[in-house]
Amino acid sequence: MPWTLARRAARLNPSTIREILKVTERPGIISLAGGLPAAETFPVAAMAEATARVLRDNPREALQYAASEGYGPLREWVATELATQGLSVDAAQVLITTGSQQGLDLVGKVLVDPGSRVAVESPTYLGALQAFAPFECDFTAIEGDEEGPLPEALEAARGARFMYLLPNFQNPSGRCPSAQRRAQLAEKAVAIGLPIVEDNPYGDLWFDAPPPAPLSAQLGIGENGGAIYLGSFSKVLAPGLRLGYVVAPKTLYPKLLQAKQAADLHTPGFNQRVVHEVIKNGFLNEHVPTIRARYKAQRDAMQAALLRHLHGIGCRWNAPVGGMFFWVELPAALDATALLDRAVEAGVAYVPGAPFFAAPEPRHANTLRLSFVTVPPAQIEQGIAALGRVFAQALG
Repeated sequence: MPWTLARRAARLNPSTIREILKVTERPGIISLAGGLPAAETFPVAAMAEATARVLRDNPREALQYAASEGYGPLREWVATELATQGLSVDAAQVLITTGSQQGLDLVGKVLVDPGSRVAVESPTYLGALQAFAPFECDFTAIEGDEEGPLPEALEAARGARFMYLLPNFQNPSGRCPSAQRRAQLAEKAVAIGLPIVEDNPYGDLWFDAPPPAPLSAQLGIGENGGAIYLGSFSKVLAPGLRLGYVVAPKTLYPKLLQAKQAADLHTPGFNQRVVHEVIKNGFLNEHVPTIRARYKAQRDAMQAALLRHLHGIGCRWNAPVGGMFFWVELPAALDATALLDRAVEAGVAYVPGAPFFAAPEPRHANTLRLSFVTVPPAQIEQGIAALGRVFAQALG
């Protein structure tokens, strides 16, 4: 029998980044493309010990079906941790998800109708665009500057279901709004009745000083608060565990939970118990600083290489103060997508910037994203030098 696709299937598209990562599997390619955490930072020994304890102490409970809301002690840990960031929430508002990407999908299912509007930064996280697009929304791109979205630009989002924001060391731009900018954004959002979905997978990866308090702390996540907050364990422990969480107002939580139940019943309870066993006694307070130190050194290596090889040909960027990415603007005459094949031939890969825009325009063609966390400094230098040659040759 012939299959008839749902209308929403037309809005499902392959991830540009995942397609590029296939190319980087070729021998000899220096990949500055993937947003992967460094595998060397994964706490393998701590995970092995925690796994053994879980299987010794609660094997049957760990291997059985579990509550859709998530493992109670882990939810309590999340609520307690968020309190240190100024977010006052109950564990009953925490929903453990299969990665924060599932959180985006649940938000889309519960809040987006065909033809409704969703506001996003320009540029924004590609995975969020992929998560919301199948629900047939219309995106409203909010312009910004080097510090993030412009408060006055939020006026264009009036009437949108929500605005999706990734304030801390944004993927792809690396930018991080100041406390003043966040207060202005929160004030404007309240003034126009715009709920905020705040995603924070990179907030712990600061280099010199922690980022300001979340916008959610100003908007509130109470009974009828104006924010939803998403977090993840992928960047501070390991992405293969697929553990994230959504913190939602009490009025929204039941519908998010029902959407979760329909999707997968629950996030693997075994993984949740292992992670809680690892982190419950303060492990992250010792572990995360080692990740920051490593990433800062690699950030410095990429900044130095960019100054040596790209600055002289008219490229522009800002060194991120945390996270995993540089956002580079090439000279206006260059097209980063068109030049990717040449870069791969020269032995280096990156992600063109155009897919990170809700509505790509010709003026976005000269942008690209570089990741510095999975490549050692010597290879960063080699890769950026190769890019410099490719871009210089393209300029003639």
